[in-house]
Amino acid sequence: MDDHLLRDLTPQVLGALVRRGADFAAAEDAVQDALAEAVRSWERGAPDEPKAWLVTVAWRKFLDARRSASARALREIAVHREPAAGPAGQADDTLLLLSRCCHPALSPASAIALTLRAVGGLTTAQIARAFLVPESTMAQRISRAKRTLAGERFEQPGDVRAVLRVLYLMFDQGFSDRGYAGDKSTEDLSGEAIRLARQLVASVPRDPEAAGLLALLLLHHARRPARTDAAGQLVPLAEQDRTRWDTGMIAEGVDLLQHALAMDRVGEYQAQAAIAALHDDAASADETDWSQILEWYDELARISPDSPVVALNRAVAVGHVDGPLAGLRLVEALDPGLPRRDAVAAYLHERAGNRKEAARLYKAAADATAILAEHAHLLKQAARLNRG
Repeated sequence: MDDHLLRDLTPQVLGALVRRGADFAAAEDAVQDALAEAVRSWERGAPDEPKAWLVTVAWRKFLDARRSASARALREIAVHREPAAGPAGQADDTLLLLSRCCHPALSPASAIALTLRAVGGLTTAQIARAFLVPESTMAQRISRAKRTLAGERFEQPGDVRAVLRVLYLMFDQGFSDRGYAGDKSTEDLSGEAIRLARQLVASVPRDPEAAGLLALLLLHHARRPARTDAAGQLVPLAEQDRTRWDTGMIAEGVDLLQHALAMDRVGEYQAQAAIAALHDDAASADETDWSQILEWYDELARISPDSPVVALNRAVAVGHVDGPLAGLRLVEALDPGLPRRDAVAAYLHERAGNRKEAARLYKAAADATAILAEHAHLLKQAARLNRG
């Protein structure tokens, strides 16, 4: 039994049922029943058309369930929806399913959870560990999401932008060390986001922002081996051992980015990927091309003029190009409650030689973050400056 094959086919089969008009929750139940039957029936090997086999069996399971509720409904579905004999269509319904899971009516947390369950194939227990909540809480969250989508018909994929946003948030959730909390039996959230982003790019090969997002995720994920030291402490980008970065992943990300930029429709994910690529291209922190990075932040600010996060990150680049005081003037104009504002101000104050103020701000930033690795790192920076 090829577990990887079943995992790859599950979202496609689920998407096929949804496209035919099956309710999301009922379709998922039918697919799970079909997978259970596949485990029993494929002991000697998968059929020649495994997806067609699963779609046929899952659809029959769905019809059987409907039969118990309404014989009349079954007859109508059998007439209008029963697939013709022969191989099933080979269109990948992953994009359709991702669009459904990322419906704007769902909160970001619910959309991520439903995506992991329906498209990623993770169990409710695994998703609960990812979000550090009890399994019962996550089960209720997923059930509410399904109820929200009940009755919605998705015959065509929805807005790809919504899918990109959910995948970005999913990656960030895992990359910020809020992933599977030591669960080695599954991929972490950032790895799962990359896997789904690959499927999305395959579904929309002419969408430069989909390619830009995948490039961005790869360029960040390539640094992950160097983000923590042997004791598990966070290592800032400037201090990372760059020989530990995944050069193959960086090369793939750069190729994707170049392909996306060649379409001449620059979007926010492509701009962010270009910034990440410039960081990854530097052999050392001192060799970072901050002038080019600032140019890309200027482009990003043009694309997302109302984003305080872009403004905050741009202030760091200005601090490197025009001096820390210039960067601080931009930070001071931002909302004091903006996440990471104090950490950025502390960094710029330290570069300006204001050690006492930098230490105070590092401590304030540590008190404000809920991410344990960041909390420990910021406290360490404050202590270092106070000792000096």
